[in-house]
Amino acid sequence: MSPSHAPIVDRQDALRRWYSTPPGRALLAAVQVHLDRFLPELFGFHVLQLGQVALGEDLLASSRINHRFCMEYRPVEGHVAALPEAWPVLADSLDLVLLMHTLELSDDPHQVMREVERTLLPEGNVIIVGFNPLSAMGLWEMLPGRRGSTPWAQPCYSTGRTREWLSLLGFEVLARAYAGFTPPAGGKGLRERLGIVHGLGGRNLPYLGGAYVILARKRVSTMTPMRPRWRAMRGMVPGGMAKPLCRRRDRE
Repeated sequence: MSPSHAPIVDRQDALRRWYSTPPGRALLAAVQVHLDRFLPELFGFHVLQLGQVALGEDLLASSRINHRFCMEYRPVEGHVAALPEAWPVLADSLDLVLLMHTLELSDDPHQVMREVERTLLPEGNVIIVGFNPLSAMGLWEMLPGRRGSTPWAQPCYSTGRTREWLSLLGFEVLARAYAGFTPPAGGKGLRERLGIVHGLGGRNLPYLGGAYVILARKRVSTMTPMRPRWRAMRGMVPGGMAKPLCRRRDRE
């Protein structure tokens, strides 16, 4: 399927429209704070960002890696165009990958994670930004009869699920942070009720944040081969003579 006609393009457009709203801009600013904490500590030569949630926004501005490029899900000038399940990138070639809600947008998040593992160099890093289904808005969208238009109404994966996928692929989670403790949608009454929950979460229950940021590193096991310590097994016969290992049978 051509990237320009894939369903992920529509989902990306809807996500960008939401991020252009005041709640979306507030959440993006909160996520950027954590990115600016993580990025300066990561080094290398090549970094890839999958998907832009705000056109013209440079989420990697604080990175020290010079070669930064973005992969879009439709042809966009200046960006690589491909689906998130199949990257036109060589194996073991990237130092850092930023997944900006890529797992939620993709039809096959497991394949996305396999592509991350394939393209990252050993000891390379991945940063995953996702919507937190255990936030107040995420739990609100789970209530019966709710058909909201917020991003939490779409499939979201918890940090526990994401960390499990990372572990299966040999990644080590280095850091986890939450962002966005202001209710992003709803009427005044709903915002007041959710605001109390988020206010408590920001101080005491940080995992109630609307989005999470996970930093993980690709670990590669380096097993040192053990050289066998060969020793001749020589049997001894009474008298201290070496027992022959084979017997010669003379011809009759």
